[in-house]
Amino acid sequence: MESTFEKVQERAVLVGLNADCFRHDQIATDETLDELEALLETAGGFCTGKILQNRHAPDPHSFIGEGKALEVKMLVEATASTMVVFDNELSAGNIRALEEIVGVTVLDRSALILDIFAQRAKTREGRLQVELAQYKYLLPRLSGMGKSLSRQGGGIGTRGPGETKLESDRRHIRERIARLQQELEQVRQVRGVQRERRMKNSVPVVAIVGYTNAGKSTLLNKLTGAGIPANNRLFDTLDTTSRQLEVSDNLNVILTDTVGFIAKLPHHLVDAFRATLEELEYADLLLHVIDASDENREEHIAVVDKLISQLAAPGTPVLQCYNKADLVEKTDIPIGEDVVRISAATGEGMEDLLKAIEKALGHSRHHIIVRLPYSMGGMVETLHSGAQVLNVEYTAEGIEVETIVDPILYGKVREFIVKEC
Repeated sequence: MESTFEKVQERAVLVGLNADCFRHDQIATDETLDELEALLETAGGFCTGKILQNRHAPDPHSFIGEGKALEVKMLVEATASTMVVFDNELSAGNIRALEEIVGVTVLDRSALILDIFAQRAKTREGRLQVELAQYKYLLPRLSGMGKSLSRQGGGIGTRGPGETKLESDRRHIRERIARLQQELEQVRQVRGVQRERRMKNSVPVVAIVGYTNAGKSTLLNKLTGAGIPANNRLFDTLDTTSRQLEVSDNLNVILTDTVGFIAKLPHHLVDAFRATLEELEYADLLLHVIDASDENREEHIAVVDKLISQLAAPGTPVLQCYNKADLVEKTDIPIGEDVVRISAATGEGMEDLLKAIEKALGHSRHHIIVRLPYSMGGMVETLHSGAQVLNVEYTAEGIEVETIVDPILYGKVREFIVKEC
């Protein structure tokens, strides 16, 4: 669906609630409102004002309380705003009550992120994932999204499945969700076949992760010449891209870019993008790209680390890449064995990064016992020259070798493994 933002820019008041009963990842702060403003600009809107409310608990009806909602209404009228965007997640009842008070469309952070994803998705897979996330978000909110649904097809929060009469056709939506899940399962199966082929060819996978706008696509372009558009805006790249990278004369890897993470990332987005994000589960190494110049980088590192712990296989090595290092002093970047200082824009630190990748993958070694057929006797010599061989026995069933191998040799002998030590 064609965007209307370039013709008519939405004007939005941003509102956040900091309630004592909220978990840390639920509260709104000045910093999260600033990030919400950046998200609004990415979606094509303009911030006309911000209001941060502190309460012991959210009001069950109007979320921020009717007095504060009337204050928002006054600001909307004074700034000729066309919508209000909340930094928190709202229920259907909250949306309905707030729209009645303020007189304009009300969205929450999740709806805004979904709108951006709807703009960014270019591939069939990306569009399927976004549509699934949109339907899962909308289904429980149908009864309370009057103004939002009456504006289908024009403005922030209306891109996507508007033409399906969301107000009344719950059954249709559930059926569509089921079909989308089936199609994404097919995508997952295709990815599984591709993954098995890579494993059979013994090519390690290195996944690039990080907070949105940290420079992941710029890094992929610098290392592989992928030619992905890399602009200075949130969620600029949504669809996953994989390229082969020659790390050294002895090591080639598949370098995979992933969708950027963000604080308060809607759970239905994580679920919808499981087909893409499960690449993290099978990665041999994660490159955590960090914006070294980001004022809130420690909070953003924590967000990414939490999602890595949820999505990646336990024990997967992580290499921290402090990007945009040319914009900060050397003393502003920590020193460590798994830390690399780089600038994807200038190329600074690329050689150090390649060396760190090779070293990190070298540490991902497997202690195994393989039983090789005698017709593969040459593999024993390969293991002696490229791995640590602890014991060799010639039995009636074949040649049993106890060895410690790197990921490349592990892939070559995987089908002959009789024991993982």
